[in-house]
Amino acid sequence: MTVLGARRNTLVAWLLIVAFAFAAAVVPQGPADAAQFRIGLERAHAHNDYEHDRPLYDALDHGFKSVEADIYLVGDQLLIGHDPTDLTPERTLQSLYLDPLKKIVRTKRGSVYRGDRHYFNLLIDVKTEAVSTYLRLDEVLAGYRGILTKFANGRVTVKAVTAVVSGNRSRPLMESQSVRYAFYDGRLSDLGTGAAQSLIPLISDNWMNNFTWDGSGPMPEAERAKLHSIVATAHADGQRVRFYATPDEPGPERAAIWKELMAARVDYLNTDDLAGLRDFLLANDPRPAVPYVNFHNASARLTALRAALAA
Repeated sequence: MTVLGARRNTLVAWLLIVAFAFAAAVVPQGPADAAQFRIGLERAHAHNDYEHDRPLYDALDHGFKSVEADIYLVGDQLLIGHDPTDLTPERTLQSLYLDPLKKIVRTKRGSVYRGDRHYFNLLIDVKTEAVSTYLRLDEVLAGYRGILTKFANGRVTVKAVTAVVSGNRSRPLMESQSVRYAFYDGRLSDLGTGAAQSLIPLISDNWMNNFTWDGSGPMPEAERAKLHSIVATAHADGQRVRFYATPDEPGPERAAIWKELMAARVDYLNTDDLAGLRDFLLANDPRPAVPYVNFHNASARLTALRAALAA
């Protein structure tokens, strides 16, 4: 072998070493990476999702099946932000959520996670006046009817994404619609009232307003019984349950609360810590990709939709 050939082989060897080292650095490592397994974690809800570096996409990279976006009606635009001072013209509900979801669903042949038989939850928290904001939201959502779960004439047609309206919302207005592309986020006061799942598929409430336990020490038995009763009542009516304002600082208190929520079969665990909840669910949820509650016959309808899109 010539000297030139030996040098060339040495250079190739070094390039291969560098390439393998780079690949090891960027490829997700270990069983705790939901994106690596391409599964959706049904219990994972990204609170204030828009505050992450990459709204929606960071949550998806961690396997989340539910995200929350705050909207303000400014003119005819639905702007995203936690406070009015955060708003900018380019950060709209369409640009940060609806357009990306539409593209993803098309790419993944009818679902947000390829092969997923269950819907992705888009919780839209209205910060401005309820009626005017919802009327504009309704117009916008109609433009994405191809991916959104729809209520029409008493029936629900489940698609890849289900939009649920929280915050300032008008129940009479939404109830009056014969066709809509969004659903109503109920409160514990709506629990057990006979409210139809086709209007209220989700019950959300403030943890600290309903429980004194903050994860320190054992959970009081009376509060544990109350939690289990809430979930059982909601599930009997086909409604999912979410508590916000749960302690979210990493530590034993948060882990204790999450474990109690899991034991009670609460549908969504609320967090700003995407990696923390992902790792917790992969370690503690025996069936992380299976929802506790769905729309009636939702799996069959979504499977049929995916088959039609793939045809």
